[in-house]
Amino acid sequence: MASLIPGFEYDIFISYRQKDNKGDRWVSEFVEALKTELESTFKEEVSVYFDINPHDGLLETHDVDASLKEKLKCLVFIPIISRTYCDPKSFAWEHEFRAFAETVSRDQFGLKVKLANGNVASRILPVRIHDLDNNDIKLCESILGGFLRGIEFIYKESGFNRPLKPDDDEKLNLNKTKYRNQIAKVALAIKEIITSIGQNEQDQEEVPKEVFKPIYIPRKNTKTTIIAGSIVALALIILGLFFIPKLFKSEEQLEKSIAVLPFINDSPDQGNAYFINGIMDEILNNLQKIKDFRVLSRTSTEQYRGIAKPPLPKIAKELGVNYIVEGSGQKYGNTFRLRVQLIAANNEKHLWGESYEQEIRETKDIFKIQSQVAEAIASELKATITPDVKQLIEKQPTDNLEAYKLYKIGNYLVLQQTEDAFRKAIDNYKQAISLDSGFAQAYAGLAMSYLELSGWLVPSPSSEFISQARDFASNALGINNNLAEAYFVIGNIKYIHEWNWNGAEQAFKKGMELNPDYIYGRVSYANFLTAMGRFEESIVIGQQTLKLSPLDPVVYNELAFAMFFNGQYEKALELYNESLDINPGFNQTLGLMVMLYYQKRQYDQALSIWKRELKLFDNDIRKIPAFDLGFAGQVLGMAGRRDEALTLLHELNRRAVEKGYMYTSYMALIYIGIGDNQKALELLEKGLDDKDFVLVWLKVHSMFDPLRSNERFKELLRKMRFTE
Repeated sequence: MASLIPGFEYDIFISYRQKDNKGDRWVSEFVEALKTELESTFKEEVSVYFDINPHDGLLETHDVDASLKEKLKCLVFIPIISRTYCDPKSFAWEHEFRAFAETVSRDQFGLKVKLANGNVASRILPVRIHDLDNNDIKLCESILGGFLRGIEFIYKESGFNRPLKPDDDEKLNLNKTKYRNQIAKVALAIKEIITSIGQNEQDQEEVPKEVFKPIYIPRKNTKTTIIAGSIVALALIILGLFFIPKLFKSEEQLEKSIAVLPFINDSPDQGNAYFINGIMDEILNNLQKIKDFRVLSRTSTEQYRGIAKPPLPKIAKELGVNYIVEGSGQKYGNTFRLRVQLIAANNEKHLWGESYEQEIRETKDIFKIQSQVAEAIASELKATITPDVKQLIEKQPTDNLEAYKLYKIGNYLVLQQTEDAFRKAIDNYKQAISLDSGFAQAYAGLAMSYLELSGWLVPSPSSEFISQARDFASNALGINNNLAEAYFVIGNIKYIHEWNWNGAEQAFKKGMELNPDYIYGRVSYANFLTAMGRFEESIVIGQQTLKLSPLDPVVYNELAFAMFFNGQYEKALELYNESLDINPGFNQTLGLMVMLYYQKRQYDQALSIWKRELKLFDNDIRKIPAFDLGFAGQVLGMAGRRDEALTLLHELNRRAVEKGYMYTSYMALIYIGIGDNQKALELLEKGLDDKDFVLVWLKVHSMFDPLRSNERFKELLRKMRFTE
């Protein structure tokens, strides 16, 4: 059967090692499935060459049958890339894979063709059935002349991988791929290539030449001609000025907004995930330092880790960006290999890509590649890197390789957001500092971890943890006074635990100046502004933060929080619902919605949301966070359901006995709800002595409204420096 394009023997040539077709006959099954899919993809009949008895195993000295040379005259070459295929001594490698690449590079269409959408594709379409080691990837890329991309048919579980089969469950497969979908992707990729080749063939056809006969044109008045021509030219210029800019918009005019998707860890040892993750983090952080860029937070891109990613244009639309950075890497022994590419999201055009391989002898071996990636992306997008920013990007935080490793493991643990993970992270940071006492980032990591433990993961805001956080943040700034993270720790301590409003704002502003894209810091500053009653300022910060982290429910919640205090109830409710769309099981969102309906005095709606939150915890109040108990108890009391409110109060008392910590402010809320304002004031006064962090909301929160006319409450506001 001839090819669709004259002069070619076949449309598709499938190359494989015989070893990969023994037993379950994987390659044969793939070919049959592909042929069936091609029938529903092409209108025409597509020819496929597949030798069921290949000359596999012959040495390179073997004379290639002349008929094989003819069969290699095909449009698309599909090598089945396996562990055994990557063997330069094999017949398939030398006389099929390499031979096709060399032959096709000299034909009229070349190895790479331009697709209809403007992208460039290779006529070699690899199908991968195994994860490969670094040397095999390099071998393949030496033939391909670029990244080994292709389409994967790999089933992976922890510790092993094998060829994907039609009956494999994609939910169990770490790659989350489905055999049927991958077959369809191969067929569609083939169609794109062959269609583009067909179009190129038409473009290359000789255009018939017209025969022109001389025509006599009477001579006109030259002056009149010049005037008329000038008028026409002027009109064209005016039209060009008004309309051409609207028809064409260069890439330079696009906002330089970037999402760095989670890098894939291709290391044989999954324990190296912290390393690949750390490289991704540093590249993201370096890009954030470049002022021309708007770089999304990793919180919003993290959802794409470990899943079969949607098409890049869909991801870009969800994230609101114009450019995507993808990467993958391997670490084996003291060497790592990294592949990074920059893609224009609207048309999936590859703007830049590079493959790096580096032996790790000292920390600069890692940092130089991380900085090179950021600088290369900036160059491609014509972004300005000032000398100061360049110095920041290229600066090494430590010269101690083991200290850097421990620091990166600590960062990886912090992402898990559990008490146990924070404690392990603290151990790693401390070990890093013991190896390099001048490692400022490790001190900042310690400070942040202690602050997290103090505020959220232990019963009380332990003064010991706060003191540790303060000291380590100060140590970090003593070594490097340009660490935004340390300033935000200081800001939160002055805000939540010291009630030093001026000092808090100074620290927050300094952190924002140093790293305006740091999401934790932005959320903290917005929260502070809301507590101070500066709702409009908080809303502006929140709206900006949402652009940097559009898929983070915490960001939605913080913005909604400021809006409902500012009386924008419907907008706040929309944001809470969007937060629940992202994470339906996020109890913080439900708790804040209870607040919103309380603020509107819509107790029935508030209690309906409370029931939804209860279900998240299996209707067991012992599992529910203390603050949510306090506020729900207040709502129940206001709604006249005193007994249910007292049940929650008893639960807080039980925890107080068990944990040795008095939940003063939470209990005070319930007493307000049931009408016992004196008891509520007594508890709030005790909270003042204990530096209860809920009291930062005394100035603005409606939950304290029933007490505002009381002189004891006014005295509380004065002691907290909310009033003169």
